[in-house]
Amino acid sequence: MFEFLWNTASFVVALGLLITVHEYGHFWVARKCGVRVEKFSIGFGKTLWRTFDKQGTEFVIALIPLGGFVKMLDERVDEVSEEDKQYAFSSKTVYQRMAIVAAGPIANFLFAIVAFYLMFLLGVASVKPIIGEVEADSIAYRANVEAQRQIVSVNDQPTPDWQAINMALVGHLGDSSITLGTTAIDSTYVVTHQLNTQDWHFEPSKMTSMHSLGITPFLPKILPKVAALDAKATGQQSGLQIGDEIISAQGRNLDGNWQDFVDIIQRSSNKTIPIEVDRDGKIHNISLIVGTRQGSDGHNTGYIGVSPTLEPWPESYKIEITYGPIEAFSKALDSTWNLITLSFKMIGKLLTGILSVENLSGPISIAQGAGESAGVSLAYFLHFLALISINLGIINLFPLPILDGGHLFYYFIELVRGRPVSEKAQELGFKVGALILFSLMSIALFNDFSRLA
Repeated sequence: MFEFLWNTASFVVALGLLITVHEYGHFWVARKCGVRVEKFSIGFGKTLWRTFDKQGTEFVIALIPLGGFVKMLDERVDEVSEEDKQYAFSSKTVYQRMAIVAAGPIANFLFAIVAFYLMFLLGVASVKPIIGEVEADSIAYRANVEAQRQIVSVNDQPTPDWQAINMALVGHLGDSSITLGTTAIDSTYVVTHQLNTQDWHFEPSKMTSMHSLGITPFLPKILPKVAALDAKATGQQSGLQIGDEIISAQGRNLDGNWQDFVDIIQRSSNKTIPIEVDRDGKIHNISLIVGTRQGSDGHNTGYIGVSPTLEPWPESYKIEITYGPIEAFSKALDSTWNLITLSFKMIGKLLTGILSVENLSGPISIAQGAGESAGVSLAYFLHFLALISINLGIINLFPLPILDGGHLFYYFIELVRGRPVSEKAQELGFKVGALILFSLMSIALFNDFSRLA
């Protein structure tokens, strides 16, 4: 329940902030162009809070936080007196109207720069991308990639951590080959590996890019010692406690091997098995009730809701990605540009079928991402905000008449032909655009619910 509330609260904060930024872009440029703004609303539906400024604009926070709008004086919508026509959106030049419409997405891109800048000033705690294992006969294995080496580049793009590697690899989905640069730990000599990715099958919603290539990141040793318990699962109900060290299960001595214990549990769905635990230096025998849940392959598997203890990360593997005020700004610009270009690449891959629509995410996935990033640190939450802000800006630039990009498309046609697009054509475009947008949202929601199942 707490996780649901935390994710929801983080989602509302993130979305509310990004919508405010987007709508403020429209609002600010409209004011600069001499347009009278009648209402600035964050959310839809019932009004929760309202106020007015000196120019008569109504500012509203509404109940449903899934969007917002800026209502401007417009002859196409309202009757406007002769003396007020100069303040109407419809009376402005094509260039001014285009500027007002484009200001929303541009504000989202500018916000991403600010978010990245603050993130780099605060610093991001991370770990070096050290390879733990390479799966036999995988793409990485055939390229002679070895374990216990650090990945330092993807196609000559520096990769200080795993996040940078995943972002870089996703951008090259569909390429016939990818070059990895690796070094021995704490060495500067780079060895390049040419990965043949013609038969690379990668589904971002189901696995990381590294695992799809056959690379398992290094993790500290997992110890069979209870670090956390799911209160609703059978492990705690059977009497396990945080700090218990599991010595044996079903009469088999684990010798400190957590994976052996996992294998036994997964094979013992809906059974009761004997285990021995060391609790504060004393041996306790417990009859462990094993529950069940559906695995990623669709089959039921044993589950007890126990998380193990990890050995501490080696200090030499830890890094802090942080920059000074000037360099942070340059890095923020680079990160924003890289994400914008990556997002457009992903759209292109969706349209060409290289990337499946099954990878589209909706509000549930976004809410989970908001909660997870907010739970790690402010720096990670800022990165999440930058990512969503960029995607919000790009989506609004789609040439669908119901979005900013569709309005810009109409104004571009008006600029070329010297007269506006007919109201009938615009109305038809809005209906088609709404249908396409609704279809995409339905697919994204379906994907969200499928991942929860």
